[in-house]
Amino acid sequence: MANIPTDLLRTFVKVVDLGSFTRAADAVGRTQSAISLQVRRLEELLDVPLFVRGTHRVRLTDEGEILAGYARRILALNDEAVSSLQRPKVAGIVRLGAPHEYTASLLPVILGKFAQSHPGVMLEVTCDLSKNLLARQQKGEFDLVIALHDDPNDAHGIKMLTEPLVWITDPDHTSHAQQPLSLVIAPPPCIYRNRVLQALGRLSLPWRIVYTSSSYSGLIAAVRAGLGVTLLAGSTVPEGVRKLDERDGFPAMGELDVRLHMSDENATEAARCLADYVAASLA
Repeated sequence: MANIPTDLLRTFVKVVDLGSFTRAADAVGRTQSAISLQVRRLEELLDVPLFVRGTHRVRLTDEGEILAGYARRILALNDEAVSSLQRPKVAGIVRLGAPHEYTASLLPVILGKFAQSHPGVMLEVTCDLSKNLLARQQKGEFDLVIALHDDPNDAHGIKMLTEPLVWITDPDHTSHAQQPLSLVIAPPPCIYRNRVLQALGRLSLPWRIVYTSSSYSGLIAAVRAGLGVTLLAGSTVPEGVRKLDERDGFPAMGELDVRLHMSDENATEAARCLADYVAASLA
């Protein structure tokens, strides 16, 4: 069984995150040929191609996509082990902005484990809609932002995962069968809201907004009360609700990207540690 050197994995992930061998070389202070050689060594070790050659922006093969997820997890576990044993003095405050649904579903466990590994880091977590978070980060309010992206061609930030969009309703109510369709959605500029209204408009399906809230818990409470249906990213769907699909008369809603945004110029060591940890955990 082959053992994968972590330095090769770090180089591979850096190329994936920055989308370029040249930018990866600049980031780590090495030549482009050295970066290319490390990636080639990794491909030879695994006996699979990791990048599609000949494209302007680096593009992963199917094998490369699979390895990217494993690489982030391996590096996160490696770094966690080192930090636990060496007790590095990473300290400071990290201001993290994230959508409500992720701070209620996935992030508590991830941030809890990070806090155990880095007791000197204080986290300030703020919930808001993705577009609001990104606008506030431009004003210097956040060190890191986790945001949803509606445009698959948007290359800003580091893509951590791609989420399928899922319609949900309460299993004990029939609001999903009502005409016009009763919607439980967040206010503008919510990405889910835009996707829902655009899709229903294209299909000429009648709808009405019966409940509006920017809070994930508020939306879920309204759905559970039978007020209407809503749309969520697949990993944030809570237990005890019913998923709806085309068999129920609901159109497929596609996917959204979840991306991590950090200002590399002013990022502290604590912010970089958290960014790496969150990216690895969500991958």
